[in-house]
Amino acid sequence: MNLALSDEQVFLREAARGALSRFKTLEGAREALDGNADALPDLWPTAKEAGWTGMLLDESHGGAGLDAFDAMLVLSECGRVLAGIALLGHLPATAILNDAPGGAPMLAELASGEKRAAYLPVSPPDDLSDTWSVDAARGLARPAAPLATASGEGQASVTGELAFVPDAPGAEVLVGVAILDGKPVGVAIEGDASGVAVEALTRYDSTRSLGHVSLKDAPATLLDTPVEALAGAWYLAQALIAAESLGSVETALDVSVAYAKERFTFGRAIGSYQAVKHSLTEVLRQLENGRSLLYYAGWARGGGPGEFPLAASAARSVAGRALDTAARTMISVHGGIGATWEHDAPLYFRRAQLSRRLLGGTAKATDRVAGELILQADAA
Repeated sequence: MNLALSDEQVFLREAARGALSRFKTLEGAREALDGNADALPDLWPTAKEAGWTGMLLDESHGGAGLDAFDAMLVLSECGRVLAGIALLGHLPATAILNDAPGGAPMLAELASGEKRAAYLPVSPPDDLSDTWSVDAARGLARPAAPLATASGEGQASVTGELAFVPDAPGAEVLVGVAILDGKPVGVAIEGDASGVAVEALTRYDSTRSLGHVSLKDAPATLLDTPVEALAGAWYLAQALIAAESLGSVETALDVSVAYAKERFTFGRAIGSYQAVKHSLTEVLRQLENGRSLLYYAGWARGGGPGEFPLAASAARSVAGRALDTAARTMISVHGGIGATWEHDAPLYFRRAQLSRRLLGGTAKATDRVAGELILQADAA
């Protein structure tokens, strides 16, 4: 196993960083929180031009035929600058469609980015629950997955509610899991179909597109995607949001270290004080730990599929905690200015608080890791 980046992956990462550097994403985020939603740059054309929209689709479908590791590198660069780009919803959806042997709708358009997909996140069973479930709009109890009723050859009608779905507003196709005759099946639902309602909303972070999705007898195309691939899409989403979070950690750490070197008090750089040094070192420790787990998850999706759920959950758990720590440290190191609109630190803090709650949250990912460790201990 070699977790070092290849030359092509280094080029992909640097190209993504260069492309995103042309946009004032942080300034747009601040203006959007002040009420000017139009200030957010439209990054989808950049994603189309760079080929990010088709990263996880096979070349036979018009995609790039890349793997999760490559997608994580791009999402990490998006996280560095809080880029509001709809890949967190698009990529897991295309992964489900790509794994449907019998074919799936809109593949060419989704690969090129002419149309956009959103993943309807449905969590597979784990050691705490034997049902497929979705995030709740409020409260801690997780509702059951949407229900499907067969309505014809390869067709079904789907009913259910899904809360806080990343990138759902404006998506041309919604892809996820529904329960048909007691078994999970993949479904693809056109965003403008009858019975589909998407309520756009903003929580904490203006750069994150979210929507509550309501399905009432919505017509859907049934996909013959294997159950393992349907569950894998959930863990792929975990790995992608982990990558995005670690990218934000990198920026928070870089900015904090630079300030600690240039800000002087009592004749000394504040970085020379133990309290500051120790707090920044802890951020670095969590970053390196998270990056190792993330790279392992990137390898496991193709190299060890049986290990991917645990690897992705571990990366998500550590990355969420790392971003929360990094954002709080960024504010602390910068002192009074770190908590004002004069600085970018509050933007990263908002991203941290929202990211650690989406897609089941870091707590659910941590529970998944703990459950696996307990099983291994019992078997020993």
